[in-house]
Amino acid sequence: MSDKYINKYRIKSARAEWWDYGWNGAYFITICAKDMKHIFGTIKNGSMKLSRLGVITDVFWHEIPTRNTGVELGEFVVMPNHVHGILIINRPKSHAPGFVKTLHATSLQTETPRSPKTKNEFMSTICPKPNTIPTIIRSYKSAVTKHANRMGLINGWQARYYDHIIRNADAFNSISNYIINNPAKWEEGLKRP
Repeated sequence: MSDKYINKYRIKSARAEWWDYGWNGAYFITICAKDMKHIFGTIKNGSMKLSRLGVITDVFWHEIPTRNTGVELGEFVVMPNHVHGILIINRPKSHAPGFVKTLHATSLQTETPRSPKTKNEFMSTICPKPNTIPTIIRSYKSAVTKHANRMGLINGWQARYYDHIIRNADAFNSISNYIINNPAKWEEGLKRP
């Protein structure tokens, strides 16, 4: 595929080309504040104290399942300059042939991934489909931004976000523990030389 689009350089997608982000699966998501600014709150004694923007950020994450069918939430935390969360797509009659067959944290099972997407399949992913991880994250970021702007709060997101397809129960538990313990480890990380 060409590295240019309409004679401009494209940023290569960080998404796995062999995976459909609308398939049933568990996804570890990290979204950062623009320029990594500490706008969501502060951590004191290992506990996150949310700013007004941090509260909005938290509330809208917890509304994701009400706005997206077949989406469940795993662990989630708002940090001073980013958020971590697990989104679980669990829809009946999913056509996902990929890693995750069953989505409950205690019974994640894995399978071999399918072959890379064909050019036509890749082209159809340029415009994200509804109820996929990219559209869920886009809607979430947009809702937080809209309400923060309405309230006159300083806000902003980095253009991209990090995602990781969680492939088994051990990874699910490890990532969940990482999210839960992130605030307590924050101050520890600041003390390193």
